[in-house]
Amino acid sequence: MTVAPSAFAQRTARAQSALTQAGLAAVLVPSSDPHLSEYLPERWQGRQWLSGFTGSMGTLVITQTEAALFADSRYWTQAENELAGSGIALVKIETGASIHHVQWLAERLSTGQTACVDAQVLSLAAHQQLQGALTQVGASLRTDIDLLAQIWPERADLPTAPIYEHDPQWAATPRTTKLAQVRAALTAQGASHHVISTVDDIAWLFNLRGSDVTYNPVFLAHALIDATRATLFIAAGKVPPALAMRLQAESIFIKDYAQAGPALAALPPNAVLLLDPRRVTLGLRNSVPQAVKVVEAINPSVFLKSRKSAEDAAHVRQAMAQDGAAMCAFYAWFEAAQGQERITELTIDERLSAERAKRPGFVGLSFSTIAGFNGNGAMPHYRATTEHHAVIEGNGLLLIDSGGQYLGGTTDITRVWPIGTPSAQQCRDYTRVLKGTLALSRTRFPVGTLSPMLDAIARQPLWEAGLDFSHGTGHGVGYFLNVHEGPQSISRALTEASMAMQPGMITSIEPGLYRVGQWGIRIENLVLNVPAPTQEQFGDFLAFETLTLCPIDTRCIDMSLLREDEIDWLNGYHATVRARLQPLVEGAALAWLLERTEPI
Repeated sequence: MTVAPSAFAQRTARAQSALTQAGLAAVLVPSSDPHLSEYLPERWQGRQWLSGFTGSMGTLVITQTEAALFADSRYWTQAENELAGSGIALVKIETGASIHHVQWLAERLSTGQTACVDAQVLSLAAHQQLQGALTQVGASLRTDIDLLAQIWPERADLPTAPIYEHDPQWAATPRTTKLAQVRAALTAQGASHHVISTVDDIAWLFNLRGSDVTYNPVFLAHALIDATRATLFIAAGKVPPALAMRLQAESIFIKDYAQAGPALAALPPNAVLLLDPRRVTLGLRNSVPQAVKVVEAINPSVFLKSRKSAEDAAHVRQAMAQDGAAMCAFYAWFEAAQGQERITELTIDERLSAERAKRPGFVGLSFSTIAGFNGNGAMPHYRATTEHHAVIEGNGLLLIDSGGQYLGGTTDITRVWPIGTPSAQQCRDYTRVLKGTLALSRTRFPVGTLSPMLDAIARQPLWEAGLDFSHGTGHGVGYFLNVHEGPQSISRALTEASMAMQPGMITSIEPGLYRVGQWGIRIENLVLNVPAPTQEQFGDFLAFETLTLCPIDTRCIDMSLLREDEIDWLNGYHATVRARLQPLVEGAALAWLLERTEPI
């Protein structure tokens, strides 16, 4: 249901009134929940409810007289459109890691004033930054107030959908084995207990799945692990009795979601608790008794789940083939229907999702489909709506970024297709982005290379022409889990030891180029880290196995910009796509596959 801009102005005014009544100067509303998730259950979509901005990242700050939303360059155009008429100012920041909202707030507060933020959704790092900045100007911070509880009468409750087991057919490593690996890591750290709040870590570790978060097959839970038992804190009624009995037989016990804090508060004084300061909120951290020693380190499960087993990789390859077959069927229809029926960006989402739903093992989409024609494609996180969408007609470029959740893997792919006759400049742009995808796809590198070090390889063909893109080049991908997963990130982020590339990791390669108001280009494949030939004295190397199976359009290529070795790689890729998908498609889909995989 569409909400008028005036409604968001009224909600902001409601928040400002609540601030005045409580004697508070400001409230900070992050895009966060008690698990510091990227995609939020409805209950914690307060920033969106207050502002109307639907992007997945952004921070809202409301004072008694002002309101500002802080968003990075991926969302600027979207935010300008969605905030129009709300009275909320857009503050443009360069990256999602910026803390400009902290500085902005500190500049508006003076000695004796108090800001508030809900500790249950605030990371430890964010609290430290915010507290430090306010202290410098003589202001204070309260974290025991959830202002949304006062002003949001129709706020959603906790999700109630049931939890289910990831079938051993797909989850080849038993949870007992995974728990043993985590416990070994605890012993190495000298810890007796470990608390986990990140929902994808918990889903992976216990081989359980749910549907509490749109597009991600996860469920809301905290976990507390010691040497002999594990406790999952989950809302009542979500775990079927038979599953609860199987878990209990493995010394995994279920308690109510609200008992996570009290359980930490009840830890014995001689306990040593391992927690990840980037993946636990201030609210949960405050539950830990002062007598308990805390070891701060990354969750062991972050590393363990990033390295897919040989069995996992085999299932992912099957899921990629099914996903590729679905796209063949869709694109065959799409090309035949152009000029014959009215096609919009919404039609693309509907038809592509329907084709995926026909494939074996399909569970749902892995994120909201991005179908952007011409200027809409220049917004990296664009989403068509019934109120705002384009008809696919005339000349230009159509960008489609989509993905699926399958029992055997998670997919994420972006392709760009010519509509009518693309211009010479569009073809040059397209080819330079393609060269970036090819350059990184063909790269070999030593095991343990920090993933941000690879970022420039994909950008170099664009940099040669004075071009660039503002988002990262690649993100980790889960195994029937979150489409965005760490610890690796191919981006311009600061390098950390946790970002080291290891065998079995699945990562996206997705350079892009965006001309605001004109067109956007992004060519994305998922790749698997696999051993590469090496010379003994130089250590072990890795290469990328391209997992994604779908033709890359060759009609937009400016052949004068491609080298012979790049052409060879593309032809080899298309030969693989043809061989892998041909047994899974027929009729028009097969004809389309054969045509689009012809060598160039």
